[in-house]
Amino acid sequence: MTEQIIFYLLAAVITLAALGVVLLPTLMHSALCLGLCLAGVAGIFASLGSDFIFAAQILVYVGGIAVLILFVVLLAGSASGRITRQINAQWLPALLLCGLFGWAFLKIVAHFSFGLAPQSAPEPTVRALAGLMLGDYAVPFELISIVLLASMTGAVLFGRRKAE
Repeated sequence: MTEQIIFYLLAAVITLAALGVVLLPTLMHSALCLGLCLAGVAGIFASLGSDFIFAAQILVYVGGIAVLILFVVLLAGSASGRITRQINAQWLPALLLCGLFGWAFLKIVAHFSFGLAPQSAPEPTVRALAGLMLGDYAVPFELISIVLLASMTGAVLFGRRKAE
């Protein structure tokens, strides 16, 4: 019962944060809502017992949103000056289309009975994944980190302002 309550609370947070990403006028507020949305998804992973994916979600995606906000402030000058209109003239047909897809999705889900049985608590996965990443896949894992470091260095070099 508590798992269902936690799931529905996290689903509500994710949905409201996703709406905030789309509807808020400032880039900074949209980025903060995106971070909250990704943190909610990490909460879903934690409630499912996927401890490694939960930690990766927090470190990579939510940390990436913090870096995005930092880049907005540093590269765009003033973050408060970046106000754009988020809703265009096609909002009513888009809303109707979303309602139609939502209704069809609910009809499809209601048609099938999934018959899921309650399961025991999942086992932690970190030890097995760490054994693979530091054993058989150590070289590809380190090569990916070098590629990511090179891409971050390139982003900094391309993002800096030219001297007058």
